[in-house]
Amino acid sequence: DTHYALGSVLHHVCLHQSVVGLEAREQLASIDETPDTVIACAGGGSNFAGLAAPFVADRLAGREIDFLTVEPTACPTLTRGRYAYDYGDLAGLTPLAAMFTLGHEFIPAGIHAGGLRYHGMSPLVSGLCRAGLVAARAYDQAEVFDAALLFTRTEGILPAPESAHAIKAVVDEALRCRETGREAVLLFNLSGHGHFDLGAYERYLSGGLSDATLPDGELEKQLARLPEAPDPS
Repeated sequence: DTHYALGSVLHHVCLHQSVVGLEAREQLASIDETPDTVIACAGGGSNFAGLAAPFVADRLAGREIDFLTVEPTACPTLTRGRYAYDYGDLAGLTPLAAMFTLGHEFIPAGIHAGGLRYHGMSPLVSGLCRAGLVAARAYDQAEVFDAALLFTRTEGILPAPESAHAIKAVVDEALRCRETGREAVLLFNLSGHGHFDLGAYERYLSGGLSDATLPDGELEKQLARLPEAPDPS
């Protein structure tokens, strides 16, 4: 007999990861700061949920905090997916879950941010997006690596391609603050290093990196294959 356990997406994984956000809140409190915007990349959702969940409670209590989840244009689950019941795996072994999805049979293009190549999204994160508490943004691969290189040259840290999606959003938000004169505390999760992604950086620096935006026709084809189930909305 075998058992299949998802390492992201599900509630218990998000709960486990929330120690990240709890520790971040304590660290910020030690310097008398609170975040104005919380940013993290999202594949299945546990990385984002882990950082954001403790601060969502603050938002519900009345504190003004924005939340931004970032994904690749090759796998735009929250920005272009459908909120529906779907399986969490290709074979359809998991129970149906209400979530944003591109269809469980969808196989994304082979981008270097492999951890963000998942067809669905955590029901918790999906619910927060539907409630208007969390915004979503998608970037293509080239601009993500541009931000990663800027971060490496500035901070001396080589980020994983997944984490670089969050960095790209942070750069954009910081530039927007500069333009508007707004002072803001931007909290993001540098969720992984890029030491095992040197081949990807080599391709980027040599000009061999290509973008992979999901075509509309392919998206519609995959959504048409969703399992028959009631509308969760």
